[in-house]
Amino acid sequence: MDTKILLPEDRIPRQWYNIIPDMPGPLAPVIHPGTLQPVTPDDLLPLFPMGLIEQEMSPQRWIDIPEEVRDIYRLWRPAPLFRAHRLEKALGTPAKIYYKYEGGSPAGSHKPNTAVPQAYYNKIAGTKRIASETGAGQWGSSIALACQMFGLECTVYMVRVSYDQKPYRKSMMQLWGANVIPSPSNLTHAGRSILAAHPDSNGSLGIAISEAVEDAATREDTRYALGSVLNHVCLHQTVIGLEAKEQLAIAGDYPDVVIGCHGGGSNFAGIAFPFIADKANGKQVRIVAAEPISCPTLTKGVYAFDYGDTAKMAPIARMYTLGHDFMPPGIHAGGLRYHGASPLVSQLLHAGVIEAKAVGQIGCFEAAVQFSRCEGIIPAPESSHAIRVAFDEALQAKEEGKARTILFNLSGHGHVDMAAYDAYFSGQLDNFEYPREAIEESLAHLPKVTV
Repeated sequence: MDTKILLPEDRIPRQWYNIIPDMPGPLAPVIHPGTLQPVTPDDLLPLFPMGLIEQEMSPQRWIDIPEEVRDIYRLWRPAPLFRAHRLEKALGTPAKIYYKYEGGSPAGSHKPNTAVPQAYYNKIAGTKRIASETGAGQWGSSIALACQMFGLECTVYMVRVSYDQKPYRKSMMQLWGANVIPSPSNLTHAGRSILAAHPDSNGSLGIAISEAVEDAATREDTRYALGSVLNHVCLHQTVIGLEAKEQLAIAGDYPDVVIGCHGGGSNFAGIAFPFIADKANGKQVRIVAAEPISCPTLTKGVYAFDYGDTAKMAPIARMYTLGHDFMPPGIHAGGLRYHGASPLVSQLLHAGVIEAKAVGQIGCFEAAVQFSRCEGIIPAPESSHAIRVAFDEALQAKEEGKARTILFNLSGHGHVDMAAYDAYFSGQLDNFEYPREAIEESLAHLPKVTV
């Protein structure tokens, strides 16, 4: 049995898979934050080019990938699928464990899968500058890279706690020409408002989104780019699962369970959505989203309409949420510190099509270290959540004495996250579980939507 299952470059997917036609029921409308009425394409034009707006709302199951995008995808796609032989042996499990490795992209994660098409559609629409945000820096470095490739200016608002924890992510963005600003900042009304109330704020993705949206909405030459949550972002990421299905077919296998870490939903959607299509057609496969107990959006949030950002500038969507003013602790998996979830992922969870599991960061780092010592790859802290749940599935198979096939998405490497591993080895991490009363306080401020 091969360790690496590879596809040639001519097998890079030619179309993205749009899950909307296969969703369990109609989608809830997206609501304008000012009028509290459903948004129209014209409402979104100050933020996004029409090419992406059309994808956000498209009823087409398959959407062609532009050749200019596929040409850049060739730098790292198709990504390898690994069979984790050494890990299986170390765990003593009858399970077969596969992982799709997205860390081979120039930015070291899955994020360029959507950064490149977003920059492409902005370029052909005449956009000159992109404003965006980033948590851990994986998205920020990816949109900086994509903007560099298409000759666009780029400004990234980076969550303050990650700006301080991960200086080399900042360096990567600057290397690719981006202007990187710690958030909350004094450059926007949203940032100044937060700092006035909380001068020592760690920041959050919700705040950084507010700053980037304000930046884009107030400049004619600028559009906004988001690395997760939105339908078109999930769409672009489906190249991951589409390739994985082909590679598993080459191996003569099919998963019993598919796992992805979950913050906003992009890498989870990328690995999961193509298999959910199979599930809709009768295949027996479990789909599990792995999130941190410190930011338990899917497992402790409510399914409700909420703002996508803290300053209430972004559209309102029906999603699992902890409340738009939720302030998560400064865990090292900065890419998973978002208060909400993709509306598509949320609807699938609400309908029982997928599962969600929350795990503590110490157990995640334990799994990441054992994985690295077996397989050699140093995982990003975000990816360690998927590894932890994959371990749990493999150990359950061992306990039951039953074989199962496990697939998880290793969404990025941790080469610039070594401070997190240092903190783990020195015993500085804890399993902070966000208190229920704090969540309830945040949820009390949800918008009143009657649509």
